[in-house]
Amino acid sequence: MNALRTTFLMALMTTLLVIAGGAIGGKNGMAFALIMATVMNFVSYWFSDKIVLTMYGARQVEEAEAPDLVSIVRQLAIQAGMPLPKVYLIDSPTPNAFATGRNPEHAAVAATTGIMRILTREELMGVMAHELSHVKHRDILIQSIAATFAGAITYLANMAQWAAIFGGGRDRDEEGGGFSMLLMAILAPIAAMLIQMAISRAREYEADRGGAELSHNPLYLAAALRKLHMANQQIPMDANPASAHMFIVNPLTGGGLMSMFSTHPPIEERVRRLETMVYRPR
Repeated sequence: MNALRTTFLMALMTTLLVIAGGAIGGKNGMAFALIMATVMNFVSYWFSDKIVLTMYGARQVEEAEAPDLVSIVRQLAIQAGMPLPKVYLIDSPTPNAFATGRNPEHAAVAATTGIMRILTREELMGVMAHELSHVKHRDILIQSIAATFAGAITYLANMAQWAAIFGGGRDRDEEGGGFSMLLMAILAPIAAMLIQMAISRAREYEADRGGAELSHNPLYLAAALRKLHMANQQIPMDANPASAHMFIVNPLTGGGLMSMFSTHPPIEERVRRLETMVYRPR
């Protein structure tokens, strides 16, 4: 169901790009915006591991320095039939973790020193299984494509705003199309962001499911998510919003209306789904 939902959302994002492109920039404007967004996100995708690891001061560790973490990742990678990803530690008291890399052959997993202090070995296994599931399902690629479409739509909206400022839309105003173009310029980026967030949440659910199967016990990850959610509320992380979607739990605080724009599903629902897996009839 999560895979179908992702496919539907990607199709919806494509449709939104076509509609917004035709309304705001026409065929030429849409092509230019898509090319610009593709170039920027291609660079981000290709060098995502180096960019985000450097951003958080992550350092690569071997088994001698972090025996539990590296041995868990090795065991899970063997079970999943994947190459062993590089393992990194981030010096931060906030417990969290993420995976990065453009494919399983160029992947890395990172954990904070905070997560190493509060999780049991079984809970840490659940977390790392979740991250390896992201790698196995190539979620970085999926999210990069979604970001490319969302970026193109945002470029189109910016083009429309500049055209309005410098009078480029006067003829369309006289034809009654100026208002619709302005409305599309405002609403399309918001809609694109909501779809992008929904894709991210769908991939989190899928990584939870895949991680639970890889660790052979959904309760490992469920217990870890409870601890991580509570700890991140108590010790917020100084995280870049652009990379918030990569972490296993949202490092950014915010509720109410902001939850609509969250890259992560509610912890309660994630835990409920994991617990349901335990009692599912076989």
